[in-house]
Formats: sequence, structure tokens, C-alpha cells
Amino acid sequence: MGDKRGGVVSLQKQAVITHANGLHARVAAMIVQKAYELEHKRQVRLFFRQPGGAAVPAVALMPLVALRVKQGDVLLVEAEGLAAEQAVSEMAAFVESDFPLADAGILSQVDTLLQGNAVTAGQIFVSMANGLIVTDVHDNITVFNPAAERIMGFAASAAIGRKAQEIIPGSRLHVVAQSRQAELGCRQRIGSLSIITNRTPLIADDVVYGAMAIFEDISALEAVIGELRAVKELKERLQLVLESVQDGICVANPDGCITYVNPAYVDLTGQSREQLIGQNVRALSPDGARSRVLSSGQAVLGAIAAKPDGATLIANVSPIIVDGEITGAVSVVKNVSEVPKLMHRLNQMAAKAEYLEQELRRTQKPGPAFRNFIGRSGKAREALAIAAKAADSGATVLIRGESGTGKELVAEGIHYAGKRSAGPFIRVNCAAIPENLLESELFGHEKGAFTGAIRQKPGKFSLADGGTIFLDEIGELSKSMQAKLLRVLQQREFSRVGGEAVIKVNVRIIAATSRNLEKMTRAEEFREDLYYRLNVIPIMLPPLRERLSDIPLLADYFLAKIGSQEGRPSQSLNGEALRGLMAYSWPGNVRELENVLERMVTLSEGGVLTAEDLPVHIRTAAEVSLRHSPAPDSGLQPPFTVETGELQSWSEYEKQIITLALRKYGSYNAAGKALGLTHKTVAAKAQKYGIEKVISWKKSSALGKSINTKSN
Repeated sequence: MGDKRGGVVSLQKQAVITHANGLHARVAAMIVQKAYELEHKRQVRLFFRQPGGAAVPAVALMPLVALRVKQGDVLLVEAEGLAAEQAVSEMAAFVESDFPLADAGILSQVDTLLQGNAVTAGQIFVSMANGLIVTDVHDNITVFNPAAERIMGFAASAAIGRKAQEIIPGSRLHVVAQSRQAELGCRQRIGSLSIITNRTPLIADDVVYGAMAIFEDISALEAVIGELRAVKELKERLQLVLESVQDGICVANPDGCITYVNPAYVDLTGQSREQLIGQNVRALSPDGARSRVLSSGQAVLGAIAAKPDGATLIANVSPIIVDGEITGAVSVVKNVSEVPKLMHRLNQMAAKAEYLEQELRRTQKPGPAFRNFIGRSGKAREALAIAAKAADSGATVLIRGESGTGKELVAEGIHYAGKRSAGPFIRVNCAAIPENLLESELFGHEKGAFTGAIRQKPGKFSLADGGTIFLDEIGELSKSMQAKLLRVLQQREFSRVGGEAVIKVNVRIIAATSRNLEKMTRAEEFREDLYYRLNVIPIMLPPLRERLSDIPLLADYFLAKIGSQEGRPSQSLNGEALRGLMAYSWPGNVRELENVLERMVTLSEGGVLTAEDLPVHIRTAAEVSLRHSPAPDSGLQPPFTVETGELQSWSEYEKQIITLALRKYGSYNAAGKALGLTHKTVAAKAQKYGIEKVISWKKSSALGKSINTKSN
């Protein structure tokens, strides 16, 4: 059977294998050697094919052996060439013949051929980049190539002959051999490496001879995949940033064609993204910043352009350079029309923050309103009651009182107890600011309004907008400043120094003074109209000499405060020292009391402050007071005098009566008999008021003698 194609003859002939062992290795090698001779002799190409199978070159030993031809099988011999007929006949006859296996010369040539193919196969295994491990039917390793050594981390000599399960983590070659099922594309971790493995059983003539694994280290590949994933995530984040920023961004390629614009750029230009993409910046503006950057490779910063609607745009254009070549340009554009307004607001907020930071360092915001004002006397309670009612309204308040009576504390309480507590509380001491700077401090100034005005500054009224401004020492204002303040009170508006713009504010005004404004008004030192504007809700704070019963409370408060500041236990006053304090007139009021106590604590050595710790001028005042006091046996002693017309709660009177009784009689029994009470009642009330351990009146009366002795 044959045909002719272009002068080339192709023939095919059947040959039946008669050799008892079929085409085993040596027989196949002899056939291959014969095929070499015939191809060179007849100038043809020879092939073998099993019926229905693919053609195999007759000179290829391994593929021929792989056909597994047995005795009695039919093998088709094919030839191509001009002498195909003779070649096919000679090759078929040789295949069907009894091979001369006894010929030593022929066997030597065959063994050489087999050895060459074996060397070739071994070289392939050695040169493979993939790891190769082969096991026999007992899972013993028979092949372990250099790539396997590199990936597994140990030499072939440590692996050959050992069971794969023992030295390879997670080996499944024994499972593949037993199941006869291949496992392809399996991922596996070996140490720090990630590998992918194909495991296949070795089967010949339906007999399992073992299994083999071909595997590859894909750690580098996974790292690249991870990097690509990270790059993708970074790109998505950058895309999100570009889409979200308020600045317009435009990217052009080296030819000048726009390839990307973000939503802000679309808004700035008024064109859609579809209209912008693809436009050429060189055609749009041949002399524009982007065209210059694409030509020169030099960035252009601060390019200004005006839109038809009057808006001003400023752009920064930078080249995109990769490996020294200009690959495009990116421009960042922003609308600067709003910058002056934003700068104005920023300056206002900066000044406000600076002031509030200073105030925060100076004092803390009080908790419950009026908590820091200490006092239970009738006049103190009356003043706080008026202040609490004033807090509910937005009316102007005028706080009167001598220096050191707590006017600022009451002003704070009114603010934080009112509806404006969430707003700022701004303090201004009108007496502490020079006349030439006061207007600027109150109302602010424009840049360049006077020498040193290097920037615009908001005044205290601007900072207090939405809250309260406390004008202390209001009586120290000049007549010109009184007129300007009157305008703010009437119109709630003002102008900065050096400016013409009228600024409206929503602010509550609380003023305070220690001066007699009525007398100043009559003397035309204070404007009458301003006085009536300020004196909407007047609050009169009593001096300390008119609320002597508050001295024990104030003393306890200040001693605890001083102890906390000094980091040591707070000290206490004995009866002699307390009586000396209450006999003094306190021209400096509460502030003077605090200073005196701080001095006594600093100079004293014991835990209890005595009359010896009192300053000389206070001891002298106590001596004078004692000389004019009723005798000890006359019953009630100061502070029970009601010459000031001041009334206290019944519990205050009861506490003081029991205190005097214990001082006079020295025991619960004697004090109870004098008061018409049982000793148990006196003891219970003494415990209630914390006066169980007061000294006897005999010790208290020794104060005058002690002072007289020291004075002499």
C-alpha cells in the first residue's frame, strides 16, 4: 500500500512481532540501529505505527520502547522517499526476523546505543529546573534530581533509599501509587517555600511500579502576584484620592492629549469628562503652561488664569519623567477666589484659639455654676440669688463691690448657668490695658491700621460672639471709650480700628466695678446714658467684714487649696486663730484673706495654725476687738451681734450657741444644764456640726492675755 506525492513515494507494510519478549530494550535498540542504516542507505525516513496509533520515528529508541509491543502484535512499517518500497520491505523483514542477540559485535553496538539514551535521559533529569522525585512501589525514593535538592534543602544521598513519607512533609506519593490516581496542580508549603506539584503513578502493563512527583518553587511567583495585588490596591487608593480631592487634576500624554481629569477639574472648567478627554492641550493653548512643560520638561508653578465668570484659577504643572524621557504632564488647578475669605476666617479662628488657650491655662471652667463662690451668709446668698435669676435672661448685668469680693467668680457663674454656657467667656480688665491700646483690644484692628499692626486682629467682642464678655473695672474707661462702648450696647455693632466695615455681634455684656458710678455720673466722669445701659440688673457683693460668718468656710476652702497646691496635707485653724481672723476688718476682702492664710501656712511649722501665726496687724486688731467685747460670762459673743441687720439660718445660730456653751463650760453635761438640754442631745449636735473637740472658753479667753504679753 502506498501513494506518490510530488515525486516522493510513501509506503506502508505490516510486520508481525515474533520475538518471544516482544520489543524489549535490546530488541528495540537493534531495530533503531537497522533503521539508521536503511535511512542513510536508501535516503528515506522510516516510521512505526500501531494500528490506530500515531507514527513514531523509527530511529527514536525511547518512543519505540514506550509502544510496549508484545509477541504477536502487528506493527505497521512506513517509509517516505524515492526508495520507499525497498526500505519498507527490508525494515519489515528485519522486524519479523529472529534477532541475532548472540552476536557479540551487534550486542556491543546495541549496548552503546542504550547507554547513550540512558545518559541522555539522566542528563535531562539533572538539567530540569523542576524538582523530580520518583518512588518505587514501597515508597522508597529512587530518583532525587538536583532541583529537588535545591527546593527540599538536602542532598540526594540523604534521600535515595528512604521512604518519602519520612523525609518529605505531607508527601502523598504512596497514596498516588495505591490509588492509581494522579494529583495535578497541588499547592504545598515546605518550610518558607510555596510549591506546586504534579503527582502521577508509574504504571506499565497494568502494573504499578511506583509514583513520581514533578514540582516547582512558586514563592517568587507568589511574591510577584502579591506585589501586583499591592500595586493594584495602591492604584485604586490613588484613584479614590484623585477623585475625592478638591483641586482639579488633569493629565496629558507626551503628544498633549488629555488622558485623565478628576471631578474637581470638570467642575472648574464647566465641561464634561467626555468633552475633555482626547483634547490636545497644544491646540487649546499653544503657549500655555502645559504646552511649555511638555516641550521643556521644566515645571511651571503658580500659573494664573481668569475664567469668563470672573473666577481666578492658579495652576501648578509638572512633567512626568520616566527613565529620563518626558511621558506626559500633570496639572493641579485650584480656584483662589475664596482664599481671602478663608484667610479672614482662619485669622479670626487663630486669634480666638490663642485667646482661649491662654484662658484655659489661666483657669479652668467651673463645674456647677457659682461653685467657686464660697459663702452662706445672708448677704452672700441674696447676691447669688439675684445672679442665678440673671443667668436665665440675656440682660446686661452690673456687678458692684469692693476689690477682692469675687466679682469675676459671680460673672463666670452667670455665664455658665445661662443659655450661652456653650459659648466663650471673654474677660477684659479695662484698668490693665493702656488707653491707646484699649480700643484695638476691644474691637480689633485692620492690617496696617497703626505701626506694628502687621496683620488683621479680631477684638474681644468678636471673640465673645455667641457668648459673654466680662468688662471688669468698667469705671476706668475714658469718656471717648465710653461713647464707643455705648454704641455696642445699643446697636450690637462696631468697626475695627482702621476699618470701615460694620461688624454685628451677638454677645452678652457683664460689667463690674469697685467705684461709685453714681458719684462719677454726677461729676460727669461717667456717661449717664452708659450707666443706665449697664445698670439693668445690678448685683451688690458685700465686703468680707459684712459677712464674717463666712470666714470659717473660706478659711477651710483656702487651706485645702493651698495644701493641694503645695502637695501636703491641709492645715487647720485653732479657735484662737479663727477668732483673731474674725476680729479683723479685711479691707482687702477675700483676696486678702487668701494671701494671709498662704503666708501663715508657709511660715508655720505645725499642723494647726494658732494665734502666734497671725500677722502682727491682725493680732493687734484682735486685741482691740477683745477690749471692746462683752465679758465672758455675759453669754453670746461675736459673731452673734446683729448690728449689721444680717440674719442667718437657725442651724447656724444653733451651731454657734452650742460652740460657745462648750467653750464656756468645757463638758457636755455642764453645757447641757446651761442650755436646758440633756448631755446626749448636746453630744449629738456637737457631732452633727463637727465641734466635738472645741477648746474651752477659759483657753479661748487666754487669747487676749497672750496677745497683750507679746505686744508688750
